[in-house]
Amino acid sequence: MILDPVAFIRAETRLLPVPHAPELSLHVADEATELWQRTEEELGEIGLPPPFWAFAWAGGQALARYILDNPHIVRSRRVLDFASGSGLVAIAAMKAGAASVAACDIDPFAIAAIGLNAQANDVTVVAVQQDLVGEDQGWDVVLAGDICYEQDLALRVTDWLCALSRRGATVLIGDPGRTYLPKDRLEKVAAYEVPVTRTLEDADIKKSSVWRFRSVS
Repeated sequence: MILDPVAFIRAETRLLPVPHAPELSLHVADEATELWQRTEEELGEIGLPPPFWAFAWAGGQALARYILDNPHIVRSRRVLDFASGSGLVAIAAMKAGAASVAACDIDPFAIAAIGLNAQANDVTVVAVQQDLVGEDQGWDVVLAGDICYEQDLALRVTDWLCALSRRGATVLIGDPGRTYLPKDRLEKVAAYEVPVTRTLEDADIKKSSVWRFRSVS
């Protein structure tokens, strides 16, 4: 049984540069299915969520690149990285000069990975193991990478993000063309071709975009 998630992550991953943001590094796994099975075996459970924390997903890479290239978006502001996974986007925001970044995820392994990855990149990120959908803690900027892969989740989260945008928060979504992205409510602000792991996606390069909510008069 896994008693120390940090030790498990160190043993099962390697610290490597992020393909589309090589100034950042993450503890990443070589193969998704093997790590997933290993996690279930160690915990003695089945039906665990995929190890989203162990990979640099295309939507997150696009969003991290956009923030690094446009640091004024987060500079001196309070930022939330929602469904943070590895902490990639949160780390990019801190590197770009955010006043503070909260990285939330419901997976305890993600919380451990966020801490390890922040340390590896010499930044401080507050990892929060909580589902924050529906809450508003006064964040100036809310970032969400690759959240539209399930219909119910996408609807629930984007309704919440839209409400935050309407009250004045800067809300950005990174997405590689997931089925349930509500494009009718969004406008594209950037597009990239992002290198990804073939075991995770259907191509070696994923066209990935950064989106914001359309203004509502």
